[in-house]
Amino acid sequence: MDVLSPVEQFPVLVVAISLLSSFTILIAGWWNKKSCCFISFATILVQFIMSFFILHHVLTKGTIHYWLGGWSPPWGIEYVVDALSAYILVILLFLSLVCVTYSKRSIEHELPRKIVTFYTIFQLLVTGLCGVVVTGDMFNMYVFIEIFSLAAYALIASRGGIALKASFTYLVMGSIGACFFLLGTGFLYSVTGSLNMHDLSLILPPLYGNRVVQAAFVFFLVGLSIKMALFPLHTWLPDAHAFAPSEISAMLSGIIIEVSTYAFIRVSFSVFTLEYIKLLPIFDILCWVAALAIIIGSVLAIAQYNLKRMLAYSSVSQMGYIMLAVGLSVSTTTHPWCGLTPALMHIMNHALMKGCLFLVAGAFIYKADLWNISDFQGLGRKMPCTCAAFTLAAISMIGVPPSVGFVSKVYIILASLDAGEFIFVAIMLLSSLLNLVYFWRVIETMYMKRGVGEEGHSSGSFKDEIPPSMLIPVLTLASLCIIMGIVWLFEIPIPILDRVNSLFGLGGETP
Repeated sequence: MDVLSPVEQFPVLVVAISLLSSFTILIAGWWNKKSCCFISFATILVQFIMSFFILHHVLTKGTIHYWLGGWSPPWGIEYVVDALSAYILVILLFLSLVCVTYSKRSIEHELPRKIVTFYTIFQLLVTGLCGVVVTGDMFNMYVFIEIFSLAAYALIASRGGIALKASFTYLVMGSIGACFFLLGTGFLYSVTGSLNMHDLSLILPPLYGNRVVQAAFVFFLVGLSIKMALFPLHTWLPDAHAFAPSEISAMLSGIIIEVSTYAFIRVSFSVFTLEYIKLLPIFDILCWVAALAIIIGSVLAIAQYNLKRMLAYSSVSQMGYIMLAVGLSVSTTTHPWCGLTPALMHIMNHALMKGCLFLVAGAFIYKADLWNISDFQGLGRKMPCTCAAFTLAAISMIGVPPSVGFVSKVYIILASLDAGEFIFVAIMLLSSLLNLVYFWRVIETMYMKRGVGEEGHSSGSFKDEIPPSMLIPVLTLASLCIIMGIVWLFEIPIPILDRVNSLFGLGGETP
C-alpha cells in the first residue's frame, strides 16, 4: 500500500482515539470523576474536527482506503470512507458533541454516583458508531454494531427502576437483530469466501439467483429493521427512549437508529448493488411498510401523555419518512430530489429536530421532574428560551417553512410524485396534520394554559432557565433547525449528496 497522507489515516484514528479515551476516562475517574466529562468532550471534539478533514478530502481527492496492519483486502480488514460515510460521520460526531456538552450538569443531577461509568460507556458508544460508518468489512461492521448496542443497553439501564425493563427489552430485540445480521454475513461468506464489501459487490452479481444469497439479504433487512426500529419491529423503542437519560434518548433517536439506517443503505447499495435491488420488488414493499410506519407512529404519538414517549413514537414515524425516501430512491429519475438525496437530508434534519426535542424534555425533568405534558402549564413564561427551542424544533417536525422538516417533506413528496406514487403524497400530508395535533398540544399547554405554580402551588418553585452548559446545546440545535432549512430551501449546492448518488449509480444532481 502506498504511503498515506495524515488525513487518510484519520478514519482509523477516529475509532482508535475514541476507544483509548474510554479507558482513559475510567482510569482518570478513579482520581477525579469531574474530569470524565472534559476528557470525553475533548475526545469527541478532536474526532469532530477530524471528520471535517475527512469530508474535505473525500470531496476534493476521493474515497479514503485504509488497510489495517497493512494487509490488503480481502485478506485484511479495510476501512473505507466515501461520500456517504463522511456525511454520516460528521452528523453523528456533531450530535455526540452536543450531547456530551449537555450531559455534564444533567448527569450530575440524574446519575451522581455513576458519572465515571456513564462517560466510559458513552465513549464506547461513540466508538461503535464511528466504527460502523468507516468500516468496509461485513464482519467488522457486525462487531461495531454490537459495541454500540451493548453500550446503549447499559446507558439506558443506568437510570435503574423501570429503565431496567426497557433496557432488557432492547437487549432481547437488539440481540435478535444482531443475530440476523451475523447470519446474513455468514451466508454471504459461505458462498463467496469474502467479507470485504467491495469484493462482495464484484463476486455476488452472478449469484443473485442463489437462494443462500437471497436469504442473506432477507436476514440483513430484518436484522437492521429491528436496529432502526422500523414498524412493526419497533417495540423496543418507546420504553428505551422514554426512560433513558435524556442525552441518551437524543442519541438513540437522533443518531443510533440513523446509523443503523446507514448500515442498511451500505449493505443494499455497496454489497448487493442497484442491479440486485431492481431484480426484486423489495424496495416497493419497503415503501408500503414505511408508509404504515408514518401513520401508525403518528397516531400512537397522539395517544401519549408522557412527553418522551410521545417523542419516541414520533421517531417511529420519522423512520418511516427516511425509509420511504430510501425505498423511492431506485424509482426516481434525474431531478434534484432523485436518489438518496431526500433520505440523506432527512437523516440530518431528524438528528437536529429530535435531538433538540429530547434535550428539552430532559431540561424539564432537570428543573422540576416534569414528565407528563399536562404538567407543562405556564412553562413558556418560566423557561422562555427552552420552550422557544422546543417550539422551533416542533414546527420543524410539523413541516412549517423554512424549517428543515419542511424541506425534507417537500423533497420526499416530489420523489413520490416523480415515482408516480400519489398515495404516498396523501400519507405525507396526513402525517403532517397528525404531527400538528400532538405537538400543538404541548405548545398550547406551555404557552396558553395558566400554570398551577402561578397560583402559589408547588410546581412554580422555579423561575429560571437551565444552566448555560445545557441551554447552549439546546439553542444550537433549535437554531440549526431553521438555518439548515434556509440552506436547503434556497438551493445552496450540496456536493456531498451529488457524490453519494453518483457513487451508487442513482444519477441526478442536487440544486
